[in-house]
Amino acid sequence: MSFYDVLSRGDEALEQNRPRNSKIWNFFSHLTCKTVIGASKIVMGTLYDVEVKGLNNLDDAMIDARKQDRGIMTVMNHMSTCDDPFLWACFPWRNYKDLDDIRWGLAATNICFTNIITTRFFSLGKILPCDRFGRGPFQPGLDACVRLLSPDDTLDEKHIYHNDGVSLSSLIPKGIPDSRNFLSSQYSPPVLRKKTSLVHVFPEGFVCQLQSPFNNSMRFFRWGTARMILEPTVAPVIVPIFSDGFEKIKPEKLEDTMFDFFTFYNRGSKVTVNIGKPLDSQVIESFRDEWKRLCDKYHDVGDFSRMTDELKFGEEARKLRSKVSAYLREQVARLRIENGFSEEDPRFSNIQWWSKYTASKGESDKEVKFMGLNWAVRDYQKNVVLYDDRGREVK
Repeated sequence: MSFYDVLSRGDEALEQNRPRNSKIWNFFSHLTCKTVIGASKIVMGTLYDVEVKGLNNLDDAMIDARKQDRGIMTVMNHMSTCDDPFLWACFPWRNYKDLDDIRWGLAATNICFTNIITTRFFSLGKILPCDRFGRGPFQPGLDACVRLLSPDDTLDEKHIYHNDGVSLSSLIPKGIPDSRNFLSSQYSPPVLRKKTSLVHVFPEGFVCQLQSPFNNSMRFFRWGTARMILEPTVAPVIVPIFSDGFEKIKPEKLEDTMFDFFTFYNRGSKVTVNIGKPLDSQVIESFRDEWKRLCDKYHDVGDFSRMTDELKFGEEARKLRSKVSAYLREQVARLRIENGFSEEDPRFSNIQWWSKYTASKGESDKEVKFMGLNWAVRDYQKNVVLYDDRGREVK
């Protein structure tokens, strides 16, 4: 169930300083993406042994999603800084003939959006900024993902939350220009697209490289991913992916250098990408039904266009996002076992364990050691903005 205010903010985030509804922008965006994928293909094709399992699962999901007018979402473990774009180098060129078939993704603001050059490059590469360390799941980049997963022809009274006795158009806040009001005949979508969008997510939020015997384990999955399932106008088709081997190409170090950025390690090693079947639509719809019931219970009777604090921060809403995220993690963990790994340590799916472990910088469980650094520790990262428990910037 979508809220007008969320979709509107998603439009704003997509429009901000980016003429994405321009054919010229799309041309250079497609050129940027294909150039990066091409360079990555040279590296992967000449230096590593790549195996892709279940590519037909992704192909079929893309076809089915477009037939059903639904967005597509892929979720994957995050083993290395080269996961994206090297993942896409493992797939055939036919997957990138159309810009609409190239994924949208998220990247850390404090790493990839630090100046005008990197901001323009990653924006052309269909990457959206995501703030870490307290900003939480209610931020512009995630609103943009909800909007991308909402087909342009579903922005109507059937799919957007409103009072049944009142038309949705009468609830739109005053002062919104017609060009930004997607219920207006003059509305222009922020992204020029012919098909529904593909959004790729690393739900762990940080690279996770643990030393043996815990190697290739995952962190807990964060709640922002649950928003992308619960809040689009229609349920996206969700495809789980598990990869291993990218961590050998870019093993984490205590300190990165420019030399490391251009160096590819462990040449000849095996990289496996396991693509699962789309997740059960009935399970996804059951989550969305539960979200709809919460919206009916905790909506703002004075303003149906916005999501209330109870729906953002209330206990029931938090539990639902936790349940959705845990379900996604279980599906990716099944693919991990298919790749030959044993069952994970049960601690690693527990958000409380990770919170304690990160807060103590690993002292709470000394036998669990990272390759390099645990990047979830704020002190290890530069250019970090602080936020309170409601995602508001702390001055």
